[in-house]
Amino acid sequence: TVEDADTLKIVLRSGSLPAPIEIREERTVGASLGEDSVDQGLKSLMIGSTLVLIFMIFYYRLAGVFAAAALIFNVLLIISVLGVFGATLTLPGMAGIVLTIGMAVDANVLIFQRIREEIKRTDNPRAAIQEGFGKAFRTILDANVTTLFAALALLQFGTGPIKGFAVTLSVGIIASMFTAIIVTRFFFDFVYLRKTKLRSLSI
Repeated sequence: TVEDADTLKIVLRSGSLPAPIEIREERTVGASLGEDSVDQGLKSLMIGSTLVLIFMIFYYRLAGVFAAAALIFNVLLIISVLGVFGATLTLPGMAGIVLTIGMAVDANVLIFQRIREEIKRTDNPRAAIQEGFGKAFRTILDANVTTLFAALALLQFGTGPIKGFAVTLSVGIIASMFTAIIVTRFFFDFVYLRKTKLRSLSI
């Protein structure tokens, strides 16, 4: 009401509150708090990534091993690029890496599910690999390009931590596409396609 607003205005102008204030706790926050937060973030990132890798290996068997190797390469590539440009890994940056890992896993899942569908349809493992990667490529490209545009918008109009998140996400998207389409495909080609007689896939 108008009366309440006038009362609040008077209290704010007077510089004192209508009730007494008693200090119960006083704490000094040092520079180590940010370091502790980053350490906890890194620990969470490692635990989450490890659980994802275990699930991929358990569910997709040898193909899951390929995906795990590609994901590890993906994270190393992101950190290397950030290091080259002198970027500092912050909590928003780690959030970008987590999102990137999720997108990379999603890309591998799309590829593996396509390969499984092709195996059921054609019963030809070699053709299933070719068709699986080919059909999943368009979906992966559309999803990653759309997210990249959003990340670039955040980079252009965001400030502070948002820009850090956008930089890491942008680098991560490009790295994810490279590892899912090129690195994972390399493992399949190296292990399976060079065989003269290919009867089954561990996927």
